[in-house]
Amino acid sequence: MSSQDGDAATPRVIAQPSSGTPPRPGGTTAGAQEPPPARRPGRLRRLGAAARRLWPASLVAALAGVALALAFPPYDLWPLSVLAVAALSFLTRGRTGRQGAWLGFAFGFPFFLVLLKWLNTIGWDVVVGLSLLQALFLMVLGSGLALTSRLPLWPLWAACLWVAEELVRDRQPLGGFPWGRLAFANTQTPFTPLAALGGAPLVTFAVALCGALLAWAGWAGWRLVAGYRAAAGGRGERPAPRRALPAVGAASLAAAVGLSGYAVPVGTDAADTVRIAVVQGNVQQPGMDFLGRPMLILNNHVEATEQLAADVAAGRVEQPDLVIWPENASDLDPYKYPEARQAIDRAVAAVGVPILVGALVDHPTKEGYVENQGIVWDPITGPGASYTKQHPVPFGEYVPFREQLSTFISRLERVPRDFYPGDHTGVLDVGPARLGDVICFEVAYDGIVRDTVNAGARALVIQTNNATYGRTGQPEQQLAMSSLRAVEHGRAVVTAAPSGLSAIVAPDGTVEQVTEEFTQDVLVGELPLRDARTVADRVGAAPEWALAGLGLLAWLAVPVRARGRTGRGRGEQGDGAADAGAAR
Repeated sequence: MSSQDGDAATPRVIAQPSSGTPPRPGGTTAGAQEPPPARRPGRLRRLGAAARRLWPASLVAALAGVALALAFPPYDLWPLSVLAVAALSFLTRGRTGRQGAWLGFAFGFPFFLVLLKWLNTIGWDVVVGLSLLQALFLMVLGSGLALTSRLPLWPLWAACLWVAEELVRDRQPLGGFPWGRLAFANTQTPFTPLAALGGAPLVTFAVALCGALLAWAGWAGWRLVAGYRAAAGGRGERPAPRRALPAVGAASLAAAVGLSGYAVPVGTDAADTVRIAVVQGNVQQPGMDFLGRPMLILNNHVEATEQLAADVAAGRVEQPDLVIWPENASDLDPYKYPEARQAIDRAVAAVGVPILVGALVDHPTKEGYVENQGIVWDPITGPGASYTKQHPVPFGEYVPFREQLSTFISRLERVPRDFYPGDHTGVLDVGPARLGDVICFEVAYDGIVRDTVNAGARALVIQTNNATYGRTGQPEQQLAMSSLRAVEHGRAVVTAAPSGLSAIVAPDGTVEQVTEEFTQDVLVGELPLRDARTVADRVGAAPEWALAGLGLLAWLAVPVRARGRTGRGRGEQGDGAADAGAAR
């Protein structure tokens, strides 16, 4: 065991045979009882022992995890994302797989704890439970970082493993949870334009590669300083100046990767424009009980739309071509409740243009299920085409294993009916614009947004409802995702929320207009419509799978390389013994 693994060498005790009695095979003497084999400690106990030995490194890893959380909105200290990756890469360098796993967990748990604290509106137990689950993915990542750090070009494999970790975590379990991707901390940074080439995974790769290269530079620099100190103490020769080249080279490569995004053009030229109005009707209070009494939120949006119509009639605002309402703007099914339908009809007639209405609708054939829809409501023909959310949120919009879990988790009663998923993309003709509707958390999933653009969407609409998480930082985190998607797909993005943050984002990711939270407001502006597809749209998920595959192949190569070295070592030892015997 090498000293860098932190394990003390265990001296071997050779049993001396009794006088005149030759030892038996295995080191026991004739007539002696063979001692029972020592019982190997359990995996959790071994992991705990590693944690005790590594407590200084564990503390640094935890601080690095908190630093990574601060790179995300609402703090937006994005350089910390690079430094946090560098810290974890440095700490796992040369460790065993078990030690790397522990350091990955020590990094991941506080990271998610701080990042997901907005879930405390549901309960801190939810924050802790989800953070523990997500930290397990970083635990596996830490093990991979440690083992692949023994390979040549290890910063490259480290970056690929970050992509692999996010690939799995974005999809598993229960459809995955993409929150906390490195790309989402870099939505308006020098790395952002890379999204137009390879999507969010390429941004993650570049951030991780930059951080791992900095770790390499730090590691080489640390060894150089140690050499100078040893020479000053008379314990060796002074290192040659060329020993500084690895540190300088790695730092230079990190800088090049960090600036590479500036070489990527971001398309912003519009083929056409459309004038839109985004209505934020507001809710009565934040938290789990934001809905209030029935019709309350719907009436808020009707009132704000009628005020918009009055401003248009008075010449204070130019007539929009279409109006966008947020998710759950209608808190009653407008197909089932006449009062809800009449209220929407009144708003549409007042403004005189189509409205994209967010509503909860009973499933037409499956009793007990509800659909989360965006409905195109025309002033002449009424409700028309609609989009149903494809990716309902587990435990928020449906309850997996409801029958088993409800017996001991009473909080699940807050989700009385399961949402039924849609089966097609949300490309809708809303007046003169062909828009792609994406509902709430779906903006975090690469495939849903990409499929919508490839199906013909000329701009994107994110209908969302963040009222449960108002003033917690979650709306800012989601808006950052909209900003990245704008660059990734070369599309303007409209975010519509009943309580905020509602926003209009340009195709280059710039947030042009944004509302305050928990206010009634209307945004009016020109929305560019684009037809050109980015490279990221054309290549799809191929870069993500390719990078993740490279990382996993590098991990698999570690034991193969170790066995090869062991075989060569034994061969050299055998050849040396034969030569010595011949000489004698």
